[in-house]
Amino acid sequence: MKVVNLLAVVDQEKCRGCKTCERVCPVLAISVVDRKAVVDADRCRGCAACEQRCPEYAITMAKREQPIVVQVDVAGVDYAKIEELCRKAKLHPEQIICYCTATRAEEVAAAILQGARSPEDVSFQTGARTGCKVECIQPILRLLEAAGIEPSPPKGGWQWYGRTPTVWEIPEEVKKKYTGRGFYFDEDIKLFERVIAAPLQGRRES
Repeated sequence: MKVVNLLAVVDQEKCRGCKTCERVCPVLAISVVDRKAVVDADRCRGCAACEQRCPEYAITMAKREQPIVVQVDVAGVDYAKIEELCRKAKLHPEQIICYCTATRAEEVAAAILQGARSPEDVSFQTGARTGCKVECIQPILRLLEAAGIEPSPPKGGWQWYGRTPTVWEIPEEVKKKYTGRGFYFDEDIKLFERVIAAPLQGRRES
């Protein structure tokens, strides 16, 4: 969940249509038309990636007259399916996966179960990945993968990082090579498995 207070605004006089803003937007809210950047105000999540990277300083972040709340209602989805998807992705449903927006795995799973098919869809619907825009793409990709979805990066986009291996995917030869150097992969797996299997807290106990 995220409260969006800001909106990207383009100075058309300064914009040279380089497409940097289009390539870094995590929700595909900007497109370049006739060599000028155009912001879709309904899609903009106020993350400021475009403003921070515009080489012409043509974008500013303006305060919205009416903030918008971006959130997927977890109660609107069968929670057993949310739990199943999260645990398949090796995440606890109540685990925070985007620390910038405090978005939990259950909300991202709910978005996927309601039709999100890419990190951009998830970010648009939940607000996740609109803070630092870096770390949380990993658990989002894992949840999409667990749902049988193989998203592709936006054509020409820069705000996408491929999935990195988890501790469960480290080859045995690599484990053997580094076990004597202070790494404890199997112990880490046991600890993570306990966290993932931990009971739910609060009203969603199943």
